[in-house]
Amino acid sequence: MSTRASAGAIVIRRSTDCDARALADLAVLDSREPLTGPVLIAEVDGAVRAALDLHDCSVAADPFAPTAELVELLRLHARGARAARTRLRRAIPPWRAPTAARCA
Repeated sequence: MSTRASAGAIVIRRSTDCDARALADLAVLDSREPLTGPVLIAEVDGAVRAALDLHDCSVAADPFAPTAELVELLRLHARGARAARTRLRRAIPPWRAPTAARCA
């Protein structure tokens, strides 16, 4: 990567309740409504720079920082997570109710 975003430590993670304020601040910077539901966050040196809604794939990003590559990382991570869940669902048979124990 060649942008300033690559100069710091980048962390991609799921949001928690503790991120509500950071997501609200990011939404204000990006002139949009805050993302809700499950969200992936891209942090650079501990500061939230971009976020991706996992339901509708909408993005909020800091317009004052280079975020194009961060958004692409978020999209790649989300696609990989969806593919892994799909593979896991196919590998595990559907849940079945246990049969009643028989008394001898």
